[in-house]
Amino acid sequence: MSPFQFHPQQAIEELMAMHQKLLTGIKTVADVGEIEVGTTPKEAVYQEDKLTLYRYKPMVDTTNTAPLLIVYALVNRPYMLDLQPNRSLIKNLLETGQNIYLIDWGYPDKTDKYITLSDYINGYLHRCVKAICKRHGVNKINLLGVCQGGTLSLCYSALYPKKVKNLITMVTPVDFKTPENLLSHWIQKLNIDQLVDTLGNIPGELLNWAFLSLKPFRLMNQKYLHMVDKLEDTETFKNFLRMEKWIFDSPDQAGEAFRQFAKAFYQQNALIEGKVMLDKKTVNLKYLTMPILNIYATEDHLVPPDSSRALRKYITTEDYTEIDFKGGHIGIYVSSRAQKIVPCEIGKWLSQREE
Repeated sequence: MSPFQFHPQQAIEELMAMHQKLLTGIKTVADVGEIEVGTTPKEAVYQEDKLTLYRYKPMVDTTNTAPLLIVYALVNRPYMLDLQPNRSLIKNLLETGQNIYLIDWGYPDKTDKYITLSDYINGYLHRCVKAICKRHGVNKINLLGVCQGGTLSLCYSALYPKKVKNLITMVTPVDFKTPENLLSHWIQKLNIDQLVDTLGNIPGELLNWAFLSLKPFRLMNQKYLHMVDKLEDTETFKNFLRMEKWIFDSPDQAGEAFRQFAKAFYQQNALIEGKVMLDKKTVNLKYLTMPILNIYATEDHLVPPDSSRALRKYITTEDYTEIDFKGGHIGIYVSSRAQKIVPCEIGKWLSQREE
């Protein structure tokens, strides 16, 4: 019998089951209520323009004298690291005894289109570091950079090595032209100057759909087909909606900073060439002499493993550790396995380097 033979009765039963799930889903949707994200207690301790620097309320006695500053990407919202209480990298890091700060870059508008990468790194990020050092009476902090935020953290640490005690990078692109990097292949063909000159700021929605197009079936069609099964349980559906909220909550990108990042990092691969210039300062990875922990995801479609692993070739530190997480770009933040592994490994690594 052919596996493709049509069975009318089976088709009717499947349609009826789908119909019942949709009927149940109507009540589930009505009962959902407000979708909360980023619920771990925190307070704003520094603000400048669109930026807010948060400090999280410690959950246990802190075990590290150096505070930990988390630098997230410009292209997404940082509450992915604190999506919900049982899927929160930040909450689990707090439980390891870290004193945690986080930069929220905010939502750039048309007044920000001339902000440069140097403004972000030599300006905002550097002033946040100095504010934290002043609050704690220390000269150095621990720095955790995530995705594009990891690349910004590499640049900052190379320019200001005396301000960074330990550096951690998560799913961070370093070599932007590895063969399997689909996003890089796509960007090589773009006329970046024409795009920025035409649009000014780059709409977050445009970038979001570009990211989704890298895996269109899995990230769009398949996901919404599976959503029907999630409608049967309110909490499961809320989890789905939290992810949807984050995915489509994409800030616009300051035009000049986007121009510089896309051209220098993706098109010219200038980071590993030692040719990134930020206000006449050259970013050279050889100045990364502090201990470094580099965490990458083995199934990452946005930042391929080879892109992250390349870091070891260009640094001079003698204390370099690499951890591979068996999962994808999003799973490393929110999967149940990641919650058990990643924060504990970071906490343990930092504790081993506590003076």
